[in-house]
Amino acid sequence: MATIHNSDFMTDPRFQSAYAAGMSTGSWAGCDPQWGAYIACWAAESVLRLDGDFVECGVNRGGLARTILGFVDLPSSGKKFYLFDTFEGLVQRYLTPEEEKNGITAGGFEPCYDEVVRTFSQFGNTVVLVKGAVPDTLAASAPEKVAYLSIDMNCVNPEIAAAEFFWPRMVRGAIMLLDDYGWARHAAQKQGFDRFAQERGVLILSLPTGQGLIMKL
Repeated sequence: MATIHNSDFMTDPRFQSAYAAGMSTGSWAGCDPQWGAYIACWAAESVLRLDGDFVECGVNRGGLARTILGFVDLPSSGKKFYLFDTFEGLVQRYLTPEEEKNGITAGGFEPCYDEVVRTFSQFGNTVVLVKGAVPDTLAASAPEKVAYLSIDMNCVNPEIAAAEFFWPRMVRGAIMLLDDYGWARHAAQKQGFDRFAQERGVLILSLPTGQGLIMKL
């Protein structure tokens, strides 16, 4: 992404340190998504004083969550960060025929659960890892109140299921961050979330990073 606008957050020592920690997980396969990571940090900072925990559905190696934990002092807030993932890629039964035609296939990621455990071990019980497919794992493990929700599972069915599950648990002012909203390959997710937002009378902020953002008012 190119811009003529100010982007001095990239030289902010606080963000640089947090982003380096996220990059160290090896999550982004040679990509450098600084602006998207900053959006996530902004969202986390914005809701830190709200009631409710943090949730990420779609974690892989934990780069985004690790960046956030380097940017905001979540342990001091008393909040927990719930990380839901198979930690080994997409699940066949949740893919649509359209997504498969677009080259989105089951698996696609190397098993990484043990690495993720090591990455977040320093945060003690602040981080809760939940291994398994979403939405299957939500009812038994999800927090009752949510201030921050990140959704990045690369396919529409589990993403909409997660959004519908968590929406009643999101407190006023909570933020839902959609990682794949603006990507052409993930058009089914955009269409699904456009319907989701319309049904609830909210607008999705489309960002040039490809992300989408919803605030619960």
